[in-house]
Amino acid sequence: MTTPVSRPRGRRTALFLTALLGAAGVGHVRRPEFFDRIVPPALPGGPRPYTLASGAAELVTAGLLALPATRRLGGWAAAALFVAVFPANVQMAWDWRHRGAAAQSVSLGRLPLQGVLIAQALRVARGGR
Repeated sequence: MTTPVSRPRGRRTALFLTALLGAAGVGHVRRPEFFDRIVPPALPGGPRPYTLASGAAELVTAGLLALPATRRLGGWAAAALFVAVFPANVQMAWDWRHRGAAAQSVSLGRLPLQGVLIAQALRVARGGR
């Protein structure tokens, strides 16, 4: 009998989130300037520590999701992370409100996508159900 976490569909979702978070984490480290610009200015201190901390959290979470033994924990961590970075997506949408239609579509499209990512992370956390 297979455990819920080993179900192929749940595993694919976990691996997709692993790739997404891994790529985002690398991006935060390699090109922090882009991410610095969307850190909400209401947060205390400069943006770089937030950029690097979120990149590190993304990489750790990707690692948790990649391993079957820690996948459920990774799902919970991913859901929390997607909630935590939502204000940066709102900040990006606000900052890009006067840009062209394509840029506005990207920035606004990220907002509902975050809900989909949270739902997928919770699915992994619950063992693929």
